[in-house]
Amino acid sequence: MTKEKHNYEYHVALDADSGPARVIRMVGENKLVLEIGAGPGSITKCLTHVSKCRVTALDIDAESIKRLHPHCERAYQADLNDPTWPSILEYDGKFEVLVAADVLEHVYEPLAVLQAMKGFLNHNGYMVISLPHAGHSVIHACLFDEDFEYNDYGLLDRTHIRFFGIKNIQNLFENAGMKIVHAEFVVRNPEHTEFSKKWAKTPQVLRDALASNPFGQVYQIIVKAVPTDGEGLAISLMDMFVPQQNPTLRESLRAFLRLYLSDGMYSKLLRLNELRRKFFVKTKF
Repeated sequence: MTKEKHNYEYHVALDADSGPARVIRMVGENKLVLEIGAGPGSITKCLTHVSKCRVTALDIDAESIKRLHPHCERAYQADLNDPTWPSILEYDGKFEVLVAADVLEHVYEPLAVLQAMKGFLNHNGYMVISLPHAGHSVIHACLFDEDFEYNDYGLLDRTHIRFFGIKNIQNLFENAGMKIVHAEFVVRNPEHTEFSKKWAKTPQVLRDALASNPFGQVYQIIVKAVPTDGEGLAISLMDMFVPQQNPTLRESLRAFLRLYLSDGMYSKLLRLNELRRKFFVKTKF
């Protein structure tokens, strides 16, 4: 986390193929949770009101703390870049689950933060951590184009100060005395990222070369980790299979309309109501 004001409020569709949704599902239900870097409570609300967890939250932003209070048992303001941050928590017990969803990329010393977090786990506890993947093919495309421009969100969020490849994430946990016992990849085709326009201009020869990287479409990694002497077999992220991105209903519908509307009649999908299964299409005639 940094002291720069940044809004991380978003809606979480619990059945979605997104990082936040996967984090919530991996935490489980009825858990005693410490959420590090909770922001305004996008994940906190789901953990409390849907998963029925008891949540203690921590964030750097005073306004976020105010918004967190109605959705958790305790909320503390702390800067993870200050090594004394653990002393701020006025809690004598241990937690079943520690959550840090897209947080460690915002701190100067992620290893030190992870080691400090470890001290809050009970004897059967585990961490659920999500991190963006700096090895995604679109980042290579940006570097090839000599245009490494930060954005308001995504892989090159302007508040990111640390970047991780798959091996770096594995080493981070091992160096902290943790082992990864479960992991999931959020996969995004380059065309479905915030850099889709950049990718459209990427030379085919570079695209072909990047396609040889099995992790080139991994957008985000979510891991469940326990202390090295904890239960569960350690897994290697580099040995994991990377699934293909499943198209969304909207993407599938667009492909269907292009295929079955004759003579190039399809122009644009204007609106889609997934609940009622209704859609509105603009045609060229």
